[in-house]
Amino acid sequence: MIERYSRKEISDVWELENKFRIWLDIEIAACEAHADQGIIPAGALEIIKEKADFDLARIEQIESEVHHDVIAFLTSVAEFVGPESRFIHYGLTSSDIGDTALCIQMKQAGEIILAGIDRVIEELKKLALKYKDTPCMGRSHGVHAEPTTFGMKMALYYTEFGRNRERLIRAIENISYGKLSGAVGTFSNISPETERYVCRKLGLQPEPVATQVIQRDRHAEYMAALAITAGTLDKLATEIRHLQRTEVREAEEPFQKGQKGSSAMPHKRNPILSERVSGLSRVIKSNLNVALDNMTLWHERDISHSSAERVILPDSTIALDYLLHRMIFILENLLVYPDRMMENIDSTGGLFYSQSLMLKMVETGITREDAYKLVQSIAMRVWKKEGTLRELAEADPAISGKISTKEFDEIFNLHRYLANIDFVFTRAGLL
Repeated sequence: MIERYSRKEISDVWELENKFRIWLDIEIAACEAHADQGIIPAGALEIIKEKADFDLARIEQIESEVHHDVIAFLTSVAEFVGPESRFIHYGLTSSDIGDTALCIQMKQAGEIILAGIDRVIEELKKLALKYKDTPCMGRSHGVHAEPTTFGMKMALYYTEFGRNRERLIRAIENISYGKLSGAVGTFSNISPETERYVCRKLGLQPEPVATQVIQRDRHAEYMAALAITAGTLDKLATEIRHLQRTEVREAEEPFQKGQKGSSAMPHKRNPILSERVSGLSRVIKSNLNVALDNMTLWHERDISHSSAERVILPDSTIALDYLLHRMIFILENLLVYPDRMMENIDSTGGLFYSQSLMLKMVETGITREDAYKLVQSIAMRVWKKEGTLRELAEADPAISGKISTKEFDEIFNLHRYLANIDFVFTRAGLL
């Protein structure tokens, strides 16, 4: 069991090489559209397509002087193309290139994250089916409630990650827009046909109404999809951490050969991977607040959003991809202890049968309030270790006088609690 993972693929999305390559693709596509419209001579287009390139070091050098990344990029491209470079960026503004490229990068990163979500869903489905009928105690407020199955726990996350998948697909669709409409979005020096051509070639939709920028509600929705997915990962990681507590120990994240849990205590097996998932998920969730703030810009545009996006979008997508792969590794190698689950179920003297006992008393004709009081009174004695719930119920004339031995057997039957598990799994699409 070796943990293998590389985040190189998604980090490449945010490398300058990829960003500038997309910028160049947009510029060349705009030149193609302009050539079709007779704005650029055909010979000039051929030279642009043949020679257009850029040098990262040169862009950095120029930007250090002009303090404008698009101008630095265009200057570097012009040095490769020569005089015909005068036709590049014709009628465009910086955000036409930057915003359109950013949407492509977000789409690229989103598709990688989507593949990670699919793998998590696959592992959750395996666990749900494997442990569909494995009883474990359900808890509310951290206290024993009624039995469920470990498969039901996994089925819950299977369906929730399915919703995360749907949200991300919608977010990718809604970020897959381009904008080449000029300084304030009015096509003052460029034609709508140029925008249609470029967007179609890049697999985007034209932004219906833009200012100088694509509006940031799209980006906020995308970040919300990432943040909610991170929230589900945190939720699942927290469940595993709770189940791994010594007093519970019903499941445990993998502890690899040679791993050490503490510098002081050799016995320690800590849920460090799950804790890492919980910790980094907080970063992603907090970045959503920044994306929401970025929706508010001055008039047709300012750049208060762009500096923040250079942090939150790469960081959030790379971190989420990392966490998804951490969770895949945890789920693939999760240690599950069904015997311990049964020990915990049996540990409270049958207290979890209290509702069934109360409802049976109601069926005998007494009020729910009276039935509740009767069952609660003996339940409190079970907490004090005076006997099991059944023992005390059978010894109480107010209860045993109304319930037969056969009915007691039916009430205190663990499998009755699990009779509708298949129904839930079928409704969830697992069966």
